[in-house]
Amino acid sequence: MSVVIEDVMIMTSDQPLRSIERDEHNLLTAPHPSTMPVKLWRDHPPLTVAHFPQEYQPRPFAPPRGVYENDQIRIEWQTMDNRQPFYHRNCDVDEISYQINGERTLMTELGVIEHRPGEFSRIPRGVSHDNYGRAESHLLFYVPAPAAETCPAPRTSERVMPPFPGWAPGQINEAVTQCMGTAGHDIAVFPVDEQALLDRVVHEHDRMPVLNVPKALGSTWLYQAEQFRMGTTTFAGEADAVRRYRRTLDADEIQYQISGRRTLLTQRGIVELGPGDFVRVPLGIAHASVGHEPGAYISVLSHRELPQVADTARTAQPCSPEYLASLTGERSPR
Repeated sequence: MSVVIEDVMIMTSDQPLRSIERDEHNLLTAPHPSTMPVKLWRDHPPLTVAHFPQEYQPRPFAPPRGVYENDQIRIEWQTMDNRQPFYHRNCDVDEISYQINGERTLMTELGVIEHRPGEFSRIPRGVSHDNYGRAESHLLFYVPAPAAETCPAPRTSERVMPPFPGWAPGQINEAVTQCMGTAGHDIAVFPVDEQALLDRVVHEHDRMPVLNVPKALGSTWLYQAEQFRMGTTTFAGEADAVRRYRRTLDADEIQYQISGRRTLLTQRGIVELGPGDFVRVPLGIAHASVGHEPGAYISVLSHRELPQVADTARTAQPCSPEYLASLTGERSPR
């Protein structure tokens, strides 16, 4: 018997409600056949993986691609080699971004951020903003407002004029939107004085913190709001003495693989994850990771179900004793 530990969690606490010793094979195996004359439980589909390439690939400008969405949170993937080209003001959400690849200038009323890979920033609800990307890709997380940073920031947005070389104020619009900025949910679109908008920073005391993916091993929470939490896990390719599983009772968990390769072990199947992969672990499902090399991933916790809206690249496979045995001695980042 391979003994593992299952930590039973709720999303607002880092301390388990309880920790349980489990037989790992039993934990990941289908239930015994029922002897009851009625069906007592459902057959659940395996986990699905969505994938977007991390390397920039030239393509015409297009709206961001949705990956997961409910009525409170939306996760999108976007690539740019141009300006947006309009300013955007959210009525209902904060907008967090993660820079995957390339360079991007984020221009706002609270200052300018020159984004590099591995950086996060949060645009507060009601702050107008535009982007200028150069052969880049990034993620967008529209989340309940107000969200807040939960760790120190090495730097913040600042006044930069011009915001990038070759910039000149031009004829440009501002769009005010609801429903997490989805297409067709504009409330008002109108011309804006870009110079005056960016000069607002001299009258504003607030600045936008810029966070990085932590280098230290383990999990670090970066943002939180009501019914939402977001952080990163950094792992090495070394084995723990005992593998630990997590079962979050009150939140779906979306994971995005930043770097490295790992195996995700769950009660909805086993799947190999690499850079650019997304996966959703539903509420109440025990899961653990086995890292095959150093790497990191993003975790988003949503108190409400957060369904996948992107196409599925592949699905998880059933567990087997042979597969579990092949993982012996490798590291679990959880």
